[in-house]
Amino acid sequence: MSDRRLVYSTDPKENINQKKQSSKTADAVEPKNHCIKMRIEKKSRGGKQVVVLYDLPDNPEYLKKLLKELKNQCACGGSLKQDSWTLEIQGDHREKIRGILEKKGFQVKG
Repeated sequence: MSDRRLVYSTDPKENINQKKQSSKTADAVEPKNHCIKMRIEKKSRGGKQVVVLYDLPDNPEYLKKLLKELKNQCACGGSLKQDSWTLEIQGDHREKIRGILEKKGFQVKG
């Protein structure tokens, strides 16, 4: 058996390092450098309104965290579309979302 390689490790240091790296990447977004665009859509949704946020920072961890916060504040559902990196929030919550994003330091258009 000259083909020895590590398949599984129970070393707790590896898991701690991975968690530290992911928390750093989630906080690495500077809101002052980003202008988020917002629009409302209801086409192909059965008449239901959806607020779509696009031109977002390219940081999946941060977007998941932001989506969770927006859904909690608006008391509604939503999703992250990873193919186009857009956030969709169900319902017409444009003013509330604008206030939350501007409080974080983002510029919001639309």
